[in-house]
Amino acid sequence: MTRPVVLFAEELSPATIEVFGNDADVRHVDGTDRAALLSAVGEADAILVRSATQVDAEVFAASKRLKVVARAGVGLDNVDVPSATAAGVMVINAPTSNITSAAELAVTLVLASLRNLARADASVKDGRWERKQLTGVELLGKTVGVVGFGRIGQLVAERLRPFGVNLLAYDPYVNHARAAELSARVVELDELMREADIVTVHMPKTPETTGLIGAEQFEIAKPNLHIVNAARGGLIDEDALYEALSSGRIAGAGLDVYTSEPPAKSDTAKRLLELDNITLTPHLGASTAEAQEKAGIAVARSVRLALAGELVPDAVNVAGGAIDDLVRPGVALADRLGQLFTALAGEMPELLDIEVHGEIGSRDVTALKLSALRGLFRSVVTEQVSYVNAPVLAEERGITVQLVTDESAERFRNVVTLRGTLRSGEVVSVSGTLSGVEQEHKLTEVAGHALEVPLSDHLLIIRYEDGPGLIGQYGIRLGEAGVNIAGMQVSRAGNVRGAEALVVLDLDESVDRDFAEELGASIGAHSIHAVDLVY
Repeated sequence: MTRPVVLFAEELSPATIEVFGNDADVRHVDGTDRAALLSAVGEADAILVRSATQVDAEVFAASKRLKVVARAGVGLDNVDVPSATAAGVMVINAPTSNITSAAELAVTLVLASLRNLARADASVKDGRWERKQLTGVELLGKTVGVVGFGRIGQLVAERLRPFGVNLLAYDPYVNHARAAELSARVVELDELMREADIVTVHMPKTPETTGLIGAEQFEIAKPNLHIVNAARGGLIDEDALYEALSSGRIAGAGLDVYTSEPPAKSDTAKRLLELDNITLTPHLGASTAEAQEKAGIAVARSVRLALAGELVPDAVNVAGGAIDDLVRPGVALADRLGQLFTALAGEMPELLDIEVHGEIGSRDVTALKLSALRGLFRSVVTEQVSYVNAPVLAEERGITVQLVTDESAERFRNVVTLRGTLRSGEVVSVSGTLSGVEQEHKLTEVAGHALEVPLSDHLLIIRYEDGPGLIGQYGIRLGEAGVNIAGMQVSRAGNVRGAEALVVLDLDESVDRDFAEELGASIGAHSIHAVDLVY
């Protein structure tokens, strides 16, 4: 039997290579040598990279039998996932390999900022002895605000507790029980910014969280505040941070991530380099020997699974492996329904039913459950969400997840429904199906309103009291903003005049949250959600 060819395009540890043993023909190429890479990939069944090798459409075009691309790390900036998906190539990464390293770096930046370590190091090396000028502050007794209380935020909290700090947590999707276990008080962001002496940020970067901490938040902060971001560049507004630091509005900061990397490439970030009261590191969150080793071994094991045709939990573009052919097309649908549920609910449910109705209800639909959970957490956590860690994330947040199957379906051949009960008792539901030869994603229900509208990349969902002229009003507002409506459907509760109406607008481009809120206010909407879906 011919052994699969596994191509290492960058240097990985011996332990990573050992995962394949004698079951693969392991070859090596310099992934930064474009000509060599394109030549070598023609015979490869799998390719493993770190961050230097660009795996794009040209690479996929040059490959003849490539089945899987593995990135030994968390990010996927150097892998063209849409092109991989179009070529039928699975993409794998190591979503949890660096969480301990990232948490430890955040704690390091907190201590470095409080004790002026970067300035002290530079001072001594420059022949100066500035003990009085570099007096710091203790961590003992301080209030630390953790913005984003997912896995990394919780690891940071665990590591800071022994210092004798008071912990605050802000996270719209926080597990209150887990926060209580860590002695963290859950508060809103403004309260956290007012009370905290130290703030450390651990949110995912989404349109809603970009610039989450800006001028308004610094205005209400204590003048002794030290703020740290080792999560994603852009969560802290860098212009506002510069103004707060340079004016003495806050005391200090530590950054490992930037809106543009390296920061010298951006005029905004470049100004930060001029300041003495900020500690800067070059995106070192995952840069430990242990994280790199864990990442390499994890993706190598996943590559073995992929080449054997088994389920690959860490696949980021397809749920590879032993999935029933009838079930497989619904994997992406379930993911997008999970994303939509989170956008509409605005928080995590306490109970989530994932219902599968129709002929596929007789098959093994576990992959649909995993995919729905993956979509649920995409915009909630900082780490890459996969089919293996999504159930763990649900368990950590105390979400009871039930998979319900039923071989009958009323309106469509097969329907997937997510129905979640929130802490308030409110029930949020979304349903979808696959339509036609092209298996187009269709949204068939939202909050009990029957629909049949494309589950497209950009949606605007509005609930309002039905009345004449409202469609024209928001249509005009969108037109004035240059946003084209590709399609829409209105559903009225009980089809009763004057009852609540729900409209789903299929848009050609996304709209930002501020515009959506202004539009909703102009028509007296009960709720409005601008939703961007990916897969």
